[in-house]
Amino acid sequence: MKKTRTNVVKKPLIALASGVTGALTLTFIHESLRRYIPQAPRMDILGMRAIARGMYHLNKRPPEEDTLFEYSIIGDIISNSLYYTLTGTGRHAWWRGAALGVAAGVGGVVLPGPLGLGKEPSGRTNATKALTVALYLVGGLAAAAMSRALIGKPSAKELDNDNVAVV
Repeated sequence: MKKTRTNVVKKPLIALASGVTGALTLTFIHESLRRYIPQAPRMDILGMRAIARGMYHLNKRPPEEDTLFEYSIIGDIISNSLYYTLTGTGRHAWWRGAALGVAAGVGGVVLPGPLGLGKEPSGRTNATKALTVALYLVGGLAAAAMSRALIGKPSAKELDNDNVAVV
């Protein structure tokens, strides 16, 4: 596909829409699972702890738990949207989405302890650890699916004029 002004604007918007899709998918599934499955990861608690900890370092008092939860969800959606935007728009979006998802999931299991946020919310059982990785993997794959759906297939004329691989 030749670089045109439209593509220069379109691809970043598609990547952003894909990232938001991945983040919203992850958040929706996480919030559903945590209400019904006792072994479900509690990434919301990690987010609340991180926000409260940051506020304490700034000599501020964290808000009430409900407000802290809202801040945590908003922060998760924004940060995960930006992260899943890295899935991009190319032929390898599926691989990038899967790799980013697995990396985020493994990070969600391994990093909270060393960061002082506690191991329990994402690593209390093997099922919790597996669900954590699976949730982030699904988010990455949702981002890739949206990317591929929005980018569309190249036209016959584009295939004739460029060396675009058929996907």
